[in-house]
Amino acid sequence: MMLHKGEVLFRQGDACHTLYHVKSGLFKVTRLHENGNMVLFNILYPGETVPHHSLITPKETHGTATAMVRSEVETIPAAEWYRQLQEEPGKALEIAMLLQEKVRFMQTRIDHLTAGTPGERLELLTRWMNEYSHGVPLTEMLTQEEIGQLIGVRRETVNRLLRAPS
Repeated sequence: MMLHKGEVLFRQGDACHTLYHVKSGLFKVTRLHENGNMVLFNILYPGETVPHHSLITPKETHGTATAMVRSEVETIPAAEWYRQLQEEPGKALEIAMLLQEKVRFMQTRIDHLTAGTPGERLELLTRWMNEYSHGVPLTEMLTQEEIGQLIGVRRETVNRLLRAPS
């Protein structure tokens, strides 16, 4: 299945009837809180199978995944995924490896958040995103607010950093 920038893979609260293997592209995952705050809390990249919290048992989706660039995903019927998990002993190790990779990604993101200056954090995020974006600039994939959420600064600081001479 091909999705273009801005198309939604799944929405917050959807039942888990399908899992998705990201073959190419990037997705941002946002969560709308009851108080109206929209928070970007995850980036999905090639090689991931999602939703992560439904890899062992089904649960409604925690956020909305939106394509940031042209992306390809393989759909996996949840019933088939869970049947394989019951019948194939190696499937549990496959899932453990998927989750381990995501933990390592999160550790890298935490390292990026704890880097020195906001400018250094923006540079680390930009370099990481460039690995998957095929030349699409960061500011065409994410708003300044979302960039700020990923590097731990306010939108105004992102604006100032983006306007600063390189």
